[in-house]
Amino acid sequence: MKLMIASDIHGSAKWCGRMIEAWRRERPDRLVLLGDLLYHGPRNDLPEDYAPKKVIAMLNAIAPALLCVRGNCEAEVDQMVLDFPVMADYAALFFGGRVLYMTHGHVFNPVNPPKLMPGDALFFGHTHVPGLERRGETAFVNPGSTSIPKNGSAHSYCVLEDGVVTWKDLGNGCWEYDRQGL
Repeated sequence: MKLMIASDIHGSAKWCGRMIEAWRRERPDRLVLLGDLLYHGPRNDLPEDYAPKKVIAMLNAIAPALLCVRGNCEAEVDQMVLDFPVMADYAALFFGGRVLYMTHGHVFNPVNPPKLMPGDALFFGHTHVPGLERRGETAFVNPGSTSIPKNGSAHSYCVLEDGVVTWKDLGNGCWEYDRQGL
């Protein structure tokens, strides 16, 4: 199974479009979105090409491929315009003998992790900074931000395939820029 994982679109039609182009090239079994799809939030500047209505249409067009969790910027009104569930705080996926815990990161994160078994992984967004941290046999993975990267990072997403996480840069033709085993 191949998963493409992205987070923090924040209503940017430009970066949502680039993410969907990457999804078409990657051809994953599922596109997992870790929240903050439409609204930019009061702490962020407006992302480039801020157009939540366009993002709604783009995401609704690929709804069957999506698995989403709620970010701290999602609200009930967002669910009213989206054709796929977006209000779950987390999703647990069984993948290669381990549990992948998918969440936004504003509640559960490396500082405040959920109860995980050795070998499990927590995928989270929220910080807009890509990376992988290991604590024993547990991995904490952040795909970065699709539209508002921070700390000098790229507009990014990650792919999980065959137990390997690969981060890719949406701003440079989706070139691979890091690869690590879970």
